[in-house]
Amino acid sequence: HRGKALRAFKETLKNYLAGALKPVGQALYIWGGGWNENDDGAGEDAKRLGLNPNWRRFFMSQDKDYDYNDYRYRRGLGLDCSGFVGWAMYNTLYCERTKNIGYVAGANAQAEFLSKLGLGTYTDKAAVKDYRLGDIMSGDGHVYIVLNSYADGSVLLVHSSPPGVQISGTVSADGALDSAAARRADHLMSRFYPTWYARYGSKVKGIEYLKNYSQFRQHRD
Repeated sequence: HRGKALRAFKETLKNYLAGALKPVGQALYIWGGGWNENDDGAGEDAKRLGLNPNWRRFFMSQDKDYDYNDYRYRRGLGLDCSGFVGWAMYNTLYCERTKNIGYVAGANAQAEFLSKLGLGTYTDKAAVKDYRLGDIMSGDGHVYIVLNSYADGSVLLVHSSPPGVQISGTVSADGALDSAAARRADHLMSRFYPTWYARYGSKVKGIEYLKNYSQFRQHRD
C-alpha cells in the first residue's frame, strides 16, 4: 500500500504541483476548511477529487473586506492551510486503495505526519538547509508548499493564508522586502489572478517563513 502510494507520488510530482495551483485565486481561507467535524483529520473537502465549485462561488460572493473570522468552521466554502495541503496530497495520491486516506494534520505536525506515512523525509527546522520544488514546510500554526527558491535566499510558495489560497514570496535571507520571490509572486498574482489581485494584492511573507518551519521532502529517486 505505502509502496504503491510512494511510486504514484514520485511519478506525479508535476501533477501534484499543477493540482496545488488550481485553487489559487478562487478559494478563500476558511478556519477548519478541509477538516472533519471532530477536527482530528481530513474531512470531505480534503478527500475530494478536483475543486469544490462552492469555493469559487463563495469567493465571488465576497469583496475586499472579507474577514475569515466571520466564517469559522463553515466547511465546504474554502480551505485552511493544512486542509489545502491535505487536499493537494489527496489529489496526487488517489487510487482505489488510498481513497479513504486523508493527509490533513495540524500545521506544525503535517510535515512529520507525511514522512511517517513513508512518502518522504522529515527535517527539523533547525537543520533545514535548502528548499526544493514541492517541499512542504510546517511551522507553528501554518504550512506551505515550496514552488521555487532564489539566489537571495527568498522562497516562492503556495498556501492558504488569509484571505485565501495564493502564491506568495518571502523576504530575502537578509530580510529585504523587495526580494526575487516577492517580485515573482506579485507578477504571477497580478497577471493570472486579476480579480483576486484587485481585491487583495500580494503579500510578502516574513523571515520566520525561512527560519521557523520544518520540512517534508518527498522521495525522488
